[in-house]
Amino acid sequence: MARLLFVLPPAALLVAAAAGLVVGQGPAGAPQRALYVVTHIDVTPNGSAETATQVAQLAVESRKDPGYVRFEVLRSVDRMNHFEVLEVWRTRQDFEAHEAQEHSKRFREKIQSFLGSPFDQRLYYKLE
Repeated sequence: MARLLFVLPPAALLVAAAAGLVVGQGPAGAPQRALYVVTHIDVTPNGSAETATQVAQLAVESRKDPGYVRFEVLRSVDRMNHFEVLEVWRTRQDFEAHEAQEHSKRFREKIQSFLGSPFDQRLYYKLE
């Protein structure tokens, strides 16, 4: 008997995982909104164990970054070499500062040779 598997798109997972935030004001008094980031990481099967280790370490280090709100790592149930990283940052500037951190750069360098496809990283604001 075939099983039905319902998979939510990454954006739906992120919206379900965290509440939207408005954090102060930006230039010209515009509200600064929380930035939601969904990244799909697809690696070759021989790199899945090392990627799991590296992405878990990235999560630990990223949760210490200024502007961190939420950082979750998911691994596919059926395809162990597929990962989703769900992030929420107070502002886009906080996210960009996080991306410039040494631990973020180191993570990408360490898994580069295992990538089965380019990073699929998408940025979102919560639709109010």
